[in-house]
Amino acid sequence: MKKTTLIIGILALLKLLIQLLGNRNYGFHRDELLHLSVSEHLDWGFMEFPPLIGAIGRLSDWFFEYSLIGTRLFPTLAGVAILMLCCLMAKELKANRLGVILAGVCVLAFVPFYRNHTLFQPVAFDQLFWTLGFYFIIRYFNTSHVKYLLLVGVALGFGLLNKYTMFIWAFGVFVGLIFHQKGQLLKDKWLYLSGGLALLIFLPNLIWQIQYDFPLVQHLQELNDSQLSDLGAFDFLLAQLELPITFGMSLLGIVYLWRSKAHRSIAIATITIFMTMWLLRAKAYYIFALYPILFAAGAAFLGHWLSTKIRVWQYVTVAAILLPMLPFIPDMTPILPIQQYVKYANIESEGVRYELTGDYADMFGWEEQVRLVDSVYRSLSPEERANCVIWAENYGEAGALKILGQQYDLPNPISRHGTFWTWGYDNPDAAVWISLGNEQEAVEYAFAETELVKIITHPYAIGEENGIPLYLCRQPKGDIAEWWAAYEAYVFE
Repeated sequence: MKKTTLIIGILALLKLLIQLLGNRNYGFHRDELLHLSVSEHLDWGFMEFPPLIGAIGRLSDWFFEYSLIGTRLFPTLAGVAILMLCCLMAKELKANRLGVILAGVCVLAFVPFYRNHTLFQPVAFDQLFWTLGFYFIIRYFNTSHVKYLLLVGVALGFGLLNKYTMFIWAFGVFVGLIFHQKGQLLKDKWLYLSGGLALLIFLPNLIWQIQYDFPLVQHLQELNDSQLSDLGAFDFLLAQLELPITFGMSLLGIVYLWRSKAHRSIAIATITIFMTMWLLRAKAYYIFALYPILFAAGAAFLGHWLSTKIRVWQYVTVAAILLPMLPFIPDMTPILPIQQYVKYANIESEGVRYELTGDYADMFGWEEQVRLVDSVYRSLSPEERANCVIWAENYGEAGALKILGQQYDLPNPISRHGTFWTWGYDNPDAAVWISLGNEQEAVEYAFAETELVKIITHPYAIGEENGIPLYLCRQPKGDIAEWWAAYEAYVFE
């Protein structure tokens, strides 16, 4: 027992160290800047997501003052907790010591987790709540203690405050429970008390959605129109097959759960969740939260099978799962300095630019944008600075100005993009507007006097943030309040 616990601790420490190496490099991702920005405006909901990420962002400010490595520590700790829970689930599923170890190794070998557990996004916490929910369900099946059933409700409630994909988890679990002991649990009052507890925790966000006319629906529609509608019928499945070893372990997990009379309902739940995601043409990474339970079950299966083999095969199996993923870690979390990564990834320059992957490219250029805005702001007279608005085109630019701009003592920016739109337009009578990222057509539509200060470029920044204009604007053409309100239908574009 002590040796198993020690090995789990070593695996968790290895996970932590790899993540910490990546957490310190490059800069904030645009999504991270948005999530930190909402922490400055705590509410029971936001246009793009539920409120929990904002509350965690506030903790980041309290403890680390929005430092990069401090902010990213939160998703990293969620990832470490997922690894440990995966090992504990394997143990609850009657895995031997080797099976428990293999469960942790599978989490280490699943390379997308390195990205998910680096970036300060709801994804890592979504995976944690799914894993916690399954862990409590297994504990309930094994012990019949109703406290675990109530804890499922707690995990579900907080999971819904983090990401709405938790609804699909709940649907899959409910379908699975229909088949547990011939549906006897559906007659148990504690199940409905658990559901009521989840609803009570989630209720403030539900009320917020009602008050704001369900922006979730508008956001999902825009997401479907701009991203999901382009996905092919089999893209979701093919994306899972890109990681054949860990996908194979998940299939073993379904087999193991199906063969277990006590836990067959979990197999049904996982299949239901997977098929629901597939039918909805969800993004491939949405389903990654399902893998820890399947890794735990697959590891239990494989651990028992290998126990009858000679020991060398046990070492070979661990190496075969773990070693093939090592070369891909620098693509998932930035453990290499950028120049070394460019050489590692064999990225050719395009003039002065390097076409990085979307996530890495989204970590560059923000500091330079903020410094340039600050230089323009400082060039204004004291009277103009006191009567100035900084207007950013998208939430990445606005988030950079809001979070990174604090060290320059810049005014809070405004933006018509997403949640920033709900925070308003600040001073409608401002004499000077500094416009970042808004194109010529947009600024000339709103202002009679516009001056192009600079076109901003960066060798590593994403294309969307290259060649963006910085304008000084004066003399609004119309009523600012009406101009702002008219944009409500377009805030997610």
